[in-house]
Amino acid sequence: MLTLDTYDLKGKRVFCRVDLNSPMDENGKILPSERLKAHAKTITELSEKGARVILLAHQGKKGDPDFTSLAPHALLLEKETGKKIQFVQDVCGGKAKAAIEKLKDGDILLLENVRYMDDETSMDDETSYKTEEDYRKSALVSNLLPYCDFFVLDSLSVSHRPHASVIGFSSKPVIAGRVMERELNALKMVKAPKKPVVFILGGAKPEDSIGIMGHWLSEGKMDKALACGVLGTLFLAAKGYDLGSSTMDYLKESKAIGSLPKAKELLKNYGDKIEIPVDIAFGLDGKRKEISVEQLPAPSSIMDIGKKTAENYSSLILKAGTVIINGPAGVYEKEQFSYGTKTILKAIEKSSAFSLAGGGHTISAIEKFGIDKSKISYISLAGKALIEYLSGEELPGIAILEKRNIN
Repeated sequence: MLTLDTYDLKGKRVFCRVDLNSPMDENGKILPSERLKAHAKTITELSEKGARVILLAHQGKKGDPDFTSLAPHALLLEKETGKKIQFVQDVCGGKAKAAIEKLKDGDILLLENVRYMDDETSMDDETSYKTEEDYRKSALVSNLLPYCDFFVLDSLSVSHRPHASVIGFSSKPVIAGRVMERELNALKMVKAPKKPVVFILGGAKPEDSIGIMGHWLSEGKMDKALACGVLGTLFLAAKGYDLGSSTMDYLKESKAIGSLPKAKELLKNYGDKIEIPVDIAFGLDGKRKEISVEQLPAPSSIMDIGKKTAENYSSLILKAGTVIINGPAGVYEKEQFSYGTKTILKAIEKSSAFSLAGGGHTISAIEKFGIDKSKISYISLAGKALIEYLSGEELPGIAILEKRNIN
């Protein structure tokens, strides 16, 4: 791929799409994120190479509580880079253009939230913009393209969206930033994985895991899927276990129940490759209680896999050649229900396999339990984009990187 090592960027206007989307506390304060910290290294390198850096990023989306200006992000980036970050409260109008024209070698400019522009996300609602060429008609690209010498795409986490700031600058040389480069190099390892290949699939969104399983199992590339979290509970329902009213109500309210038919189909076709819990944990009088799945239903909602299941899964992880984890095994935020997630992560830490960890809650759990990050081969910052990639979908951002490389 084309990287920051490919060109001499000194004196060039380099537009860099980063993902600064960060958590917001209850008082509306933007908090530092792992993504912001990672992108800060790319930004620093571009500046030190003498590029005139113009940053494109977003925060939230219209209608959401965290949809706000990027002014606080400039201050956070200054702390991470140790460099002055200029911020202009304009996306692509006169103020933005004037600020770009004044840039000197090594300067860094952060433009306002690109999602302030309605046509940044037009593909989401299937309106007028359909292709890269169409997006060049957007206000963002049509106004700023003349100022762009190179486009650096540094975020896999936004590459699943065909947005103007992601694919609209593709008529210029498209370069992978360091964050993107690391993500894609890790995913190359997953494309030709060392066997046996073991997936640990948990979290609260079983539809994501179902998509990954369907793709990898049909391709014959997944040796074992270890179902936990809500996915594990869903597979227990697919097996015909009586989960009780509280757990079933949760599956219905969260709409996870919509994935039940697909779960049944996967069990029918690939049952020998899918491991489901043999015991579960629930809460009773504020304490953790465990029962085997044969003793279901539990008197309250399922909150974690049981210790026997955690041991079984750990044994399979330690025998694996490739391990991919997406999502925790239970409600790990509560101490009494952290056992499953912690045990699985400890097994990955001990494993000699190539390991890839993804998902925001997975990363939070790694931090919470003090897992040695150096023992995990790669921790992805990609979020939903990683899910779509692992599900076999084409990502528009990766497509333009590949296209420019071919050209």
